[in-house]
Amino acid sequence: MSLWTNDATPGTPYWWADVDWPDFDVSPPKDTDVLIIGAGYSGLSSAIAAGDAGASVTVLDTVKPGLGASTRNGGMFGAHPRLPWDAVCKLFGRETADGVFSEAHTALEFAKSLIVREEIDCDLQQVGRIQLAWSKAHFEAQKRLAEVIQDKSKAAVHIVERAELGAEIDTEKYFGGIVFPEHCGIHPAKFHRGLLQAAHKRGAKICAPVEALGVERARGGFKVQTSTGVISARNVILATNGYTPKRFNWNARRVFPLPSYIVATEPLGPNRVKALAPAGRMMVETRARQSYFRPSPDGTRILYGGRASIVNISLDLAAKRIHQTMSQVWPDLKDTRLSHVWSGNTGYSFTHMPQVGEAGGVHFAMGYSGSGTVLAPYLGAKAAWRALGDPRGETAYADTKM
Repeated sequence: MSLWTNDATPGTPYWWADVDWPDFDVSPPKDTDVLIIGAGYSGLSSAIAAGDAGASVTVLDTVKPGLGASTRNGGMFGAHPRLPWDAVCKLFGRETADGVFSEAHTALEFAKSLIVREEIDCDLQQVGRIQLAWSKAHFEAQKRLAEVIQDKSKAAVHIVERAELGAEIDTEKYFGGIVFPEHCGIHPAKFHRGLLQAAHKRGAKICAPVEALGVERARGGFKVQTSTGVISARNVILATNGYTPKRFNWNARRVFPLPSYIVATEPLGPNRVKALAPAGRMMVETRARQSYFRPSPDGTRILYGGRASIVNISLDLAAKRIHQTMSQVWPDLKDTRLSHVWSGNTGYSFTHMPQVGEAGGVHFAMGYSGSGTVLAPYLGAKAAWRALGDPRGETAYADTKM
């Protein structure tokens, strides 16, 4: 049996069918208050925050804005820390650990309010997210994590015992789970388009394809050499995460790209999808291959992602590996064909924690380590406020040194 449907489009994200690519300006201004490099979630949220603060804003991208992870991710909308509290405490101290756990809830509320305020139609569905325990030891760790989250954060969380997992997922593979009921599903490309429109509305000049070739300090700020000329900027924000060019050496050495691969099944129909995932949640695993999966927003397909490789491989091989993993979880899907497979870079820090900071006068927000759908817009805004000296830029993520 062929792995693919007759109309399969390997290499094209499932999400792209629902959005148009607008045209962009390739003539940046000679002068700007805030120059942002990167037009994904981080950069556009920075543009919105800076624009609301009264700054003139220019955003550069080397390709079409959104062509990277912002329109390639799985659309899972939540931000609990990837590390347990004691690990964050060991790395950065008790105060920072407490702040990071508290801000996970704050970040989610910020991102939700951004969608509501800007009236972004991105299929926001508060279905919750369940992290599924691959082993008994993982489930015991989840129980401890739930206690810490309840103690350190306003985030809602509850444990699902193995005997109750049938209400969440039709499989016998897992030993329990932890549910974050406030987490959501979104259509990531529609979310990006909404942020793009919001930045435009505030007068931000989005310029692409325009490549930032170098940043030098100058009187009153910076001189930024680009592929179309030099721009004078009072502030510069780097928002490139898993697509950071090596010329930005300080950041590129601290945030490294890891490829993630996703497939979309052929249409299965809402009844079959409901049987596979009765609660309709976003789902992730605890095992090292980092599988994550969900129903499509219309409830007719399964979207299944994971780390098919830690280096770039062919999409055909990635699709076969992910299909095999999916079939282990749901054996009934072993003969299901695929309509899409695609990849994108997640930007990982070596601590698995993001940071908002400044290096050589250039502000940045990056290293989301797989939690960028919420943390990128939240920390992108923080980076803009910090660049402008606005007290709203205060965040524990300024102390999670990379």
